[in-house]
Amino acid sequence: MTAPPLTWLYAPGDRPGVVAKALVAGADVVMVDLEDAVAADRKEYAREATAELLTEAQPVPVHVRVNALDGPFAAADLAALAALPGLSGLRLPKVTSPEQVAGVAAATGALPLYALLETALGVERAYPIAAAHPALRGIALGEADLRADLGVRGDAGLDWSRSRVVVAARAAGLAPPAQTVHPDTRDLEGLAASCAHGRALGFLGRAAIHPRQLPVIERAYLPTERELEQAETIVKAATAQPGAQALPDGRFVDAAVVATARRTLSLARKPSLS
Repeated sequence: MTAPPLTWLYAPGDRPGVVAKALVAGADVVMVDLEDAVAADRKEYAREATAELLTEAQPVPVHVRVNALDGPFAAADLAALAALPGLSGLRLPKVTSPEQVAGVAAATGALPLYALLETALGVERAYPIAAAHPALRGIALGEADLRADLGVRGDAGLDWSRSRVVVAARAAGLAPPAQTVHPDTRDLEGLAASCAHGRALGFLGRAAIHPRQLPVIERAYLPTERELEQAETIVKAATAQPGAQALPDGRFVDAAVVATARRTLSLARKPSLS
């Protein structure tokens, strides 16, 4: 089983030096941003710099967050980038309908797509979007925009939307979504607490905007020694005696428990950044 990515590091597309540093920062995926991080008068330069980077394969998977699909820049982004050998995926911002995903998939072939749900309408349509096309490999929230759209002040006001996106992703057969960014790059304690909350809600991994956030995210989402021991016990028991059973310590084991244990062990094989 291949370990899923846990860390997704954003870098602004109009700053090639920052992108170069991100590529060697240890993230599982680097996400070059052509949208929020780039001013309108820098869009063309960001696109050209990113296209130049992606003319060859990179040391880690590189995704590009294109501009909003209903805006003036997205068509040029897709035309310039979709066929480049160094591109591993496209992140589509502010998706509100499955038709948007299907349209991009038709234009880009089998390139993996990831939809960002950043409005109330996008969250309301989370499952149809998640199931829109086989090229769609994941969905995630864009919490800053969603918070503004909902008028939510406290963090707890987003928990329903978070759970909805987690359930929609799993219902559509997608991997558990990664959490959105923690905007304060120096608040590592707050980041760790937020990651623990996200893990409890069913998220797996998180987007980051600074390399210092990466080890915190990994520590939060990698299994503990106790979790590894429990997973190993479950897998050994299931291998020795297939089918539902009770372990000596009273824990009941069935196929779902075994699948969860195997996923835990797959995460353990990932090298740590710390």
